[in-house]
Amino acid sequence: MKKKIETTEGREPLGFIFGVGMMIPEFERNLEGMKSGDQFAFSIKAAEAYGEYDDTALVEVPKNMFETDGKIPEGLLEVGNMLPLTDEKGNNFQAMVAWVGLDKVKLDFNHPMAGVDLFFSGSVESVRDAEAAELEHGHVHGAGGHSH
Repeated sequence: MKKKIETTEGREPLGFIFGVGMMIPEFERNLEGMKSGDQFAFSIKAAEAYGEYDDTALVEVPKNMFETDGKIPEGLLEVGNMLPLTDEKGNNFQAMVAWVGLDKVKLDFNHPMAGVDLFFSGSVESVRDAEAAELEHGHVHGAGGHSH
């Protein structure tokens, strides 16, 4: 079953800098060499996108590790919630609440799109060289990109 996850229809097109790691590598390979006006439609298997779903990335942790001043914040531990976490080395990452028990919580560290085959269709609106400031900042400025 195909499900539309995102569209730019009726909005500005997606702007990105080709070749700097902003996009899935296989996405860029499929667009390589295209010019303004070119149409595209292609699939990317999960393994070449966000990876296959990994059952070992489901981890049970004590529920009390989410307590602040002896209480768990209201609404924090609800199935489907994405939690911003930090490990002991200061690395930031996210996990989704997969299950909540009486004294334990199961967190899913898979990417939300893990195990999902992707399909893209559209057209290339324009192609241009990236500006020095865009390369320095790591993102497109202006239409379809980021505004400072």
